[in-house]
Amino acid sequence: MPFVFKRLALLFLSISACVAADKETPFKAAPAASYPSHQSNAQITIGADAYVTLEKVKTAFGKVDPNQFGVLPVLVVIQNDSDKAIRLDRLKVEYVGANHEHVDATPAREVRYLKGPDRPNVMTGPTGTPKVLKGKKNPLDAWEIEGRSFSAEILPPGQSASGFFYFQTALQHGSTVYINGLYEAATSKELFYFELPLQ
Repeated sequence: MPFVFKRLALLFLSISACVAADKETPFKAAPAASYPSHQSNAQITIGADAYVTLEKVKTAFGKVDPNQFGVLPVLVVIQNDSDKAIRLDRLKVEYVGANHEHVDATPAREVRYLKGPDRPNVMTGPTGTPKVLKGKKNPLDAWEIEGRSFSAEILPPGQSASGFFYFQTALQHGSTVYINGLYEAATSKELFYFELPLQ
């Protein structure tokens, strides 16, 4: 009898592990050309996608929705199909609204400071002494914000790089993402700029 219980317990554990693994599918960007908003110049293809729907936000950030705090996450995917390495360390990404207002990307390491943690409440205890209640954790201080940000500095031939840029704005109809600052690594020649409409 104990042998049967051990086998049942082992079977239950393996099923639980499979379900957990299926639930937590790791986030992965699609190829740059597969996004509705993409552009190619000099064998470089860039795709962009604004993450505003709950389903998309959940796949990338879990329970945190940066849009609730006035932060628009935009995924940028760069594919290098040329035979030259591309430098991305001077990459500049701007959000351009429908009224031509430019918003620079907020560095990922600074996003957590856009909304500070709630201040702890103070309550008087039964003895008359103040008791400090614990404040809530800052929701923008999640590892996904910085961990999924765009961080590549060089892009070898035939490779792609992806990550999020964060803008302190809401998605507007007719807005675009303006990207420049791509250079050939060997010659320091600047490549064309990219202007991608956000869907």
